[in-house]
Amino acid sequence: MRFVSLGSGSKGNALLVHAGTTRILIDCGFGVRALSQRLARVGCILDQLDAVFVTHEHSDHVAGLAALQRRTGCPVHLTEGTHCQLRERQRLSGPVHEVRANQAVTVGDLQVTPYGVPHDAAEPVQFVISDGACRLGVLTDAGSVTGSMVEALRECNGLVIEFNHDADLLRDGPYPAFLKRRIASDEGHLDNEAAAHLLGELKHPGLQHVLGAHLSEQNNRPELVRAGMSRALGASPQEMCVADQAEGSDWFSLTG
Repeated sequence: MRFVSLGSGSKGNALLVHAGTTRILIDCGFGVRALSQRLARVGCILDQLDAVFVTHEHSDHVAGLAALQRRTGCPVHLTEGTHCQLRERQRLSGPVHEVRANQAVTVGDLQVTPYGVPHDAAEPVQFVISDGACRLGVLTDAGSVTGSMVEALRECNGLVIEFNHDADLLRDGPYPAFLKRRIASDEGHLDNEAAAHLLGELKHPGLQHVLGAHLSEQNNRPELVRAGMSRALGASPQEMCVADQAEGSDWFSLTG
C-alpha cells in the first residue's frame, strides 16, 4: 500500500491511497481540473479512482466532489450527517454510500474504517485504511484527542496527522477573535503541541512513515512542525515530512 497527499490545507485537501488495482481518495477539496492536474503529477487519472471517502462537509474537503461524480460517476462514501449537509449545497449524481464510525467498508483491495472525531461539523469522521498487511491512519481535522481516536490509530504503519497551528502564532496572528476561538476550541484543529503529543503516543517499532498535514499558512511554519515531529519520534527534523498546500507530498510506501 502507498499514499500521497495531493494538497493539504485550508484551500483544499485530497489524499490518494493505492493498493493492488485499487485507488481511493480521502476527501476531494479540489475542482476537477485542479484534481486532474494533481493526480497527473503522481501518475494517476480521474477514471482510475474507485471511490472517494469524505471526512466532513467543509468546503476544503468537498469542493470538487459533485463535479467529480458528474465527470466519472465515482462512488462517494460519507456519514449520514455529512450527506445531509451536502444535500443543501451539492447535488451528488452518482452512487452514495453512508458509512458509520467503526464499521469497515471494503473497496477492492482496501478496507476503510471510519472513526469519530471532535470537529465542528455535522458528523465528522477520519479513516484507517488497510490492505491486509499494513494500516494507514488519517487524521486531518480534530480539535482535541480522545481515547477512541488513539485506539483507532494505534499500531498503524503509516500516519497522516494534522499539525494545524502553532498556539502562539494563532494567538498573535491576524485572524479575528471569533475565528481564533473556533480554531483553538476542542472542536477546531490540533495545534503543534497536541499533535506531537499524540504522535508520541502512537510511536511504535512498526511505524514506517509519518506525514504532517493541514498546516495553516497564516498560523504555522513547516520548520515548527518538523521540530515537533522530531521530538515526538526521536529523529532528525530533516527526516520529517510535511504536506504542502500547493505541491502535496511525495509517495510513501508501506510494507508488511
